[in-house]
Amino acid sequence: MKIIPCQRNASLKEQIEEFAEVLKTQAHTLGSHGLSEDEFYRSGLFRGAIERVRGQFSATMQPKREFVQHVLNHMQDAGTIKGWESAGEANRHDYVVTLCSERVAAIELKGCLDGNNTNIFERPPHAQEFIVWSVCTNPGADPEHNAWSGVHTRLSAEIISREQRVDGLIIWDMVCGTVGRPCPKLIADPNRKNMVGPFSLPPPCIYTFPETIPSPRNNPNAKAQSVENVEILEAFRKTFGAFQNEVARVDFDVKYEGADTVRRTSVTSGSGLNRTSGWTAIKRS
Repeated sequence: MKIIPCQRNASLKEQIEEFAEVLKTQAHTLGSHGLSEDEFYRSGLFRGAIERVRGQFSATMQPKREFVQHVLNHMQDAGTIKGWESAGEANRHDYVVTLCSERVAAIELKGCLDGNNTNIFERPPHAQEFIVWSVCTNPGADPEHNAWSGVHTRLSAEIISREQRVDGLIIWDMVCGTVGRPCPKLIADPNRKNMVGPFSLPPPCIYTFPETIPSPRNNPNAKAQSVENVEILEAFRKTFGAFQNEVARVDFDVKYEGADTVRRTSVTSGSGLNRTSGWTAIKRS
């Protein structure tokens, strides 16, 4: 069962793996380091260079922020939101959106959802709505793994243990619909493409979460709210042509098992997209 319709390009995945092997075995032939093959790999030069490049890619937020800026400007021009602004680096959320109803929505921008950074967020007290937006620009990443890791492993645990209400999630970025990450929505109907600034995008993947905090005693079966009740998500849906039956609903069941708090995550949608976890303990370090 799938939590997200898109998939990574299997051919590209193989090419990445093959090139990685070539790089590991032939890296000593590159550059002018003057070291023998044995000296090169024992020196730490190769590992250090790989970690530096990896860190540079991970730390580069500017392309992601430019993507978000184009999307939010497009929504403002379309009249589906009233305005938006960056929240600044001092806050644990990234954007504040004024909706057409004058409600305030906060957006927390994340990467691929499979890392510990997904756990770091704070719902601002002035926000009537709060969503997480995953912008994963790695074409080799596995969308299914990352989506499930974000929804079940990380976000559900934070929502329950820290009582941090999250109204929903958007998984959508500039790699969606490209050769590296084919989108079934566009394969079925190329006319669903959205032109947003320099980007050609499929409709976003949208997930709604419960409007109440799951609790073993007071709220053991927290059901997802409808997308119409989360104005920022409905604005994304309408602006970029996501169908009602494509919106996924995320329910959380929670209970005690001995000394542990355990939860079960269920994801369903009208198109049959669904996945359910087993009962999983919330482990806090």
